[in-house]
Amino acid sequence: MLQDFYAPALQIFSGFNQRTWFQQDGATYHKSNDSIATVREIFGQKLISRRGDINWPLRSPDLTPMDFFLWGYLKSKVFTSHTASIEDLKENIRNEMQNISPNTLREVIGYFRSRLHECQNKQGTHLDDVLFKK
Repeated sequence: MLQDFYAPALQIFSGFNQRTWFQQDGATYHKSNDSIATVREIFGQKLISRRGDINWPLRSPDLTPMDFFLWGYLKSKVFTSHTASIEDLKENIRNEMQNISPNTLREVIGYFRSRLHECQNKQGTHLDDVLFKK
């Protein structure tokens, strides 16, 4: 996914630059040597991860846009109707990913920043998700 989808998409995204960091959780497949090497090819020494340049905190869904936004968003869009096959499901997911607007992504980034500040204010304890929902 990193090489086939993410890296090519970054090249056409005007917001990607030398200051961009990559963040991932501690899932086993994220920590494999191959996975880390691929991320390093794209981001160099700008990796926030269990094996990264900045150690990502354990059990931190409060600070992971995939957890606080993307999975719920995709579920609300993709599972509105029955899909006939795994391939249909994959295609629906791809379509919904492409339909996420730049404005929505800006809002998610704003929420992420708010969550970082709130986490700092709460000295690392869990956040109240109600605070950040639309």
